Amino acid sequence: MSNHTSGGGHHPRHAHHTGDGRIQVKRVYDGVSAADGRRVLVDRIWPRGVRKEALQLDDWRKDLAPSPGLRAWFAHDPARWEEFRRRYFAELDARADNLADLRALVRRGRITLLYAARDTEHNNAVALRDYLSRP
Repeated sequence: MSNHTSGGGHHPRHAHHTGDGRIQVKRVYDGVSAADGRRVLVDRIWPRGVRKEALQLDDWRKDLAPSPGLRAWFAHDPARWEEFRRRYFAELDARADNLADLRALVRRGRITLLYAARDTEHNNAVALRDYLSRP
């Protein structure tokens, strides 16, 4: 039984984990795996070309995505990555109440933060994982 979604040959081995492996980030175009744990989409906009059934989401947290203004300013420019993280972390600090349930999921087991961006190193899911992994 294959749960692989269409999307240009990306494979789950491209997933990135935290040090303890509880939070992983993965492109929505990568296949679904039992090792994903709870699957949470963290983009504000639904990913192009992906059917809801194929994604097998547990939750869609638009409220944790960067603000439209910050997203537009960043434009996935790696040169703006550090400043994007600083600004996004400030936005997340202001939404601390929205993060409580996500933090509880992390304490209970693995979660996978899903994103659609092509850049696997400089995107909001990677930044959110880093934010959640802070002590």
